[in-house]
Amino acid sequence: MPQLSCHSPFGALTISEDEGQIVALDWGWGRDQEETPLLLKARDLLERYFDGESVDFDTLPYRPYGTPYRQKVWDALRRIPYGKTRTYADIAAEVGGSARSVGGAVGANPIPILIPCHRVVGRSGLGGYSGLGGVADKHALLHLEGSR
Repeated sequence: MPQLSCHSPFGALTISEDEGQIVALDWGWGRDQEETPLLLKARDLLERYFDGESVDFDTLPYRPYGTPYRQKVWDALRRIPYGKTRTYADIAAEVGGSARSVGGAVGANPIPILIPCHRVVGRSGLGGYSGLGGVADKHALLHLEGSR
């Protein structure tokens, strides 16, 4: 599985591709590095994003592995515009389930940042975040986008 790492304000990130689609984004530097056209495009978009540009990550093809319900939640996350947030309850109203089940799916997102799980917040606070720095990373990403 081709992987490519890049530097970010949150430390090293590694993007993984399988059969021409992005399948994961992980914190840390990957052992093997392979510069495919897709991974180079994803890295370029991430670098521009971290430089403060509003980029369209939907130009990348994704195939996150997960249950059909999680897939519905992740699709809903992709529709949250840059600089905007939705609550867990908002997403539950859109795709079904409860705020708690949405939280479980959001926390299991294998492609954070690119599939913007950081844009989902609680009614009375930020909620959690699966990134290495936890809620501090979520806050920084929202601040980068000008939403909090």
